[in-house]
Amino acid sequence: MDNLSHSLICRHIFRAQDLVDAYPPQLHDANKKIVYKIACPTGCTHNGQLVFSRWSAMPLPQVLFPSKYQTNLDEREDYFGYEPSQDSTQLEWYLNFAHYDLFCAYGGPLFAQDEMQVAEHPALGSLREALLDKDIKPLTVENGQPTPILIRGVERRCAIATDNNPQQGRPYGLYGNNFARAPLDAIKQATQPLNPPTITNIIAMEAPSEGYGSYKLEEIEYILTTAFTGFLAARIESQLELGQQASVLIHTGFWGCGAYGGNRILMALLQLLAARLSQVNCLIFHTGGFAGNEALAEAQRILDQFLVSNDLEVRVPHLIEEIYRMEFQWGVSDGN
Repeated sequence: MDNLSHSLICRHIFRAQDLVDAYPPQLHDANKKIVYKIACPTGCTHNGQLVFSRWSAMPLPQVLFPSKYQTNLDEREDYFGYEPSQDSTQLEWYLNFAHYDLFCAYGGPLFAQDEMQVAEHPALGSLREALLDKDIKPLTVENGQPTPILIRGVERRCAIATDNNPQQGRPYGLYGNNFARAPLDAIKQATQPLNPPTITNIIAMEAPSEGYGSYKLEEIEYILTTAFTGFLAARIESQLELGQQASVLIHTGFWGCGAYGGNRILMALLQLLAARLSQVNCLIFHTGGFAGNEALAEAQRILDQFLVSNDLEVRVPHLIEEIYRMEFQWGVSDGN
């Protein structure tokens, strides 16, 4: 990994209690304040430390050897649950479907995947305030290039139910714009404190947005480079924590396919490929249900089609070109 050290832009370590004491989250939404009070009652202790690292784009390998590097795929018909691992030899990572300005909307009324993650891991709000104060750039994209951010060791202090539940005051769920509309009592019922808290590791990276028509070749290469950089950085950070034999598991889903309007099959396909290229041990893909299962299955079928007939090696630039020729189409934003 020494030859990749130049890709590390910065790494900073923050003691969790000091971070929260010095930089309390700046919450402007009443419902976010309710969640914070439940997750972090007065006098509570914040344990451990947060390891923040930011990475510049890493060059894609020129060749993939399908038979040499395997990545297991674990398909789950749900959303992130952040269940703590029972295996001390592995490190699990969860994607943050980031904005280029990391956690920029955490204190307001919006409740998409990024804001939900910060609400359940409240020290992330403090981390953003500390980064801004210390003039450390919280950017997952800079000058048009991906710069994924990894955060290791943050406490998850509550779980927030976002499903439709009329009996508990959330007939339309809490995702997206529904969170701010929900009555305070519904927020209280939906928020379950975790005692003791669990620990989460996060990969924050922004997908491209506002595309239309067929994906351009450079868009496909950009997406793949972003995912490859984030996944490989997770592998590097895992080995720093657990040693060279660390097993790396990454939880993801349809990154960039909500508000950003990405194509579900293509975004799944490029993440599957990035996991293989970065030699991640397991990609845990949360599909959210039947429609997601179908999109993931099609992505896996396409990747297998390219790899199965090429047992010896696959030229990565050629593979990107073949994916481009399939003319995947941009979707539309879901408005959240």
